[in-house]
Amino acid sequence: MKRLRIRPSGAPYLFLAPFLLLFAVFGLFPLLFSLWLALNRWEPTSGLAAMEWVGLENFAFALKDAWFWKSLGNTVWLGVASAVPQHLVALPLACGLQALGQRWRNALMGAYFLPYITSTVAIAILFSALFSTDYGLINSGLGALRQLPGLGLLLPAQAIDWLNDPDRLRPAIALVVFWRYVGFHTVLYLAALQTIPKDLYEAATMDGASPWQRFLHITLPGLRSMMLFGFTLSVVGSLQLFEEPFVLTNGRGGNDQAGMSSAVYLYRLAFDFNDFGAAAAMSWLLFAVLAAATAALHRAFGKERA
Repeated sequence: MKRLRIRPSGAPYLFLAPFLLLFAVFGLFPLLFSLWLALNRWEPTSGLAAMEWVGLENFAFALKDAWFWKSLGNTVWLGVASAVPQHLVALPLACGLQALGQRWRNALMGAYFLPYITSTVAIAILFSALFSTDYGLINSGLGALRQLPGLGLLLPAQAIDWLNDPDRLRPAIALVVFWRYVGFHTVLYLAALQTIPKDLYEAATMDGASPWQRFLHITLPGLRSMMLFGFTLSVVGSLQLFEEPFVLTNGRGGNDQAGMSSAVYLYRLAFDFNDFGAAAAMSWLLFAVLAAATAALHRAFGKERA
């Protein structure tokens, strides 16, 4: 039997072939198909032959759609309200863990990281029970605090309807997202802290630098790359936010669509309203927003210090 001989120059492509094939089928094809779909009107139950070319009409519809802008505004609000506190809390937590011994550090790091690896749907269902108006632990805790002297005037007199009141729904969703991802960013910052040479801190201490000066001039510059990475993940995750608002609002976006993120609206537009072309167009508009936000982050963190 004649053996198949492969030239050495072709061997790398042979090893890459399985990945390239899978990427072409499950990555490149859906991407290009969504772009083609954004330029067509399509009723999926009628088959591919029912596609009707409409050009940029879907993009024009998206830019005039009030619900699209409302969902985008909700997404930005949820992203800022959940992502900024994540980093403000994760950074001092990581510094505190860095000062602990290895045993306690690993135990606490695992506890903080646990929500991130837990099912998002399970977390959302758990918090939907915690936010229950009549039987939720959060309202029960607020009721107990109202009995304390001086706090009764600061807290609402009635139980809060977290998931039905439009003014309370977005903070509730932001709290769930914050709780899930703060541990993940803590682990990221802790890993970056361990790469900063200890000699820098020792030299700064010998020169009389205070803890705040060491943090400002050594720790923060050392975390610059990780902060860029973490904020980029937060921006991407915020624009893709789906599971938490979907479960907490039963897939409807809540009263006055206060909890409808862009991803939830795209899902409803495609599968509830059967408008796949407009949903595809909006997804590309979101991609443009994501690209602009990411570029702005890189520009902000990439500036050289004077």
